[in-house]
Amino acid sequence: MTMLPYDPGHEHEVLRYRKRPRIVHAVLASSFVLLLLTGLVLLWSPLSFLAAGGNSRWLHRVGAVGFMAVPIIYWIVDREGAKELMVDSFKYDRDDWEWLKRVWSYLFGHAANMPRQGRLNAGQKLHHAAVMLLSATIVASGLVLWFFKPSIGAAGVAWAAVIHDLSMLSLTLLLVGHLYFTFVYQALSGMTTGYVSEADARLEHAKWVEEMMETLPQEQATPDHREFVPVSARGHSPAPERKPLLPQKTDVEVNQSTKGSPVDSSQKGSNQ
Repeated sequence: MTMLPYDPGHEHEVLRYRKRPRIVHAVLASSFVLLLLTGLVLLWSPLSFLAAGGNSRWLHRVGAVGFMAVPIIYWIVDREGAKELMVDSFKYDRDDWEWLKRVWSYLFGHAANMPRQGRLNAGQKLHHAAVMLLSATIVASGLVLWFFKPSIGAAGVAWAAVIHDLSMLSLTLLLVGHLYFTFVYQALSGMTTGYVSEADARLEHAKWVEEMMETLPQEQATPDHREFVPVSARGHSPAPERKPLLPQKTDVEVNQSTKGSPVDSSQKGSNQ
């Protein structure tokens, strides 16, 4: 389990992703983008001129090797993390189902009243599960098209191509959604530095933060962390403090603005 130690360079932040998973994520993203772009060159006639010389086909296969290597690399560099991701992606509790019922609120950037979530919210679980399944169909159909064309006939090639293309299209749509939520919830730092703000972590992954705090040695915690009180009994995690959209008057300004203003006698009577 990821700990939440005191780090002077990252005060009020939570280590969301360690270095090795971030490297695996970078390999996955870059290989998929290479597959997508070179695949478009092979399929879309306006870009067919880029396929001259066979370079695009060669690059497509380079991307395929990188894409297929992702689970192997993940298993080698972070076996526990890979196991945890696979289990969490297909394990749902009552809070997850409640979260999915309110997914439209989250879709438009409203996370404050969503059910409390663990390390992955229900949407992220579905996303990871779909990525795993679609990646498997992409790899299987791609290997068939790469090595077994002569033995499966024209009909087999056609079916393999349809499965391959539809799987790539579906994974591309998931990528678009992934980028959308990354920028709506300002989560890019999680993959660039590994850290996210503690306020956002408590808001979107309250149960995960509680689990970390329960296992965090007191001598390693920041003062703010030592004051953290588990909120499981209250049913909801406290929303992070938000800055007001409009300037707020101070108590002195309020007193000055009301000083000397006429007060209705009926109001005086009702206040006594």
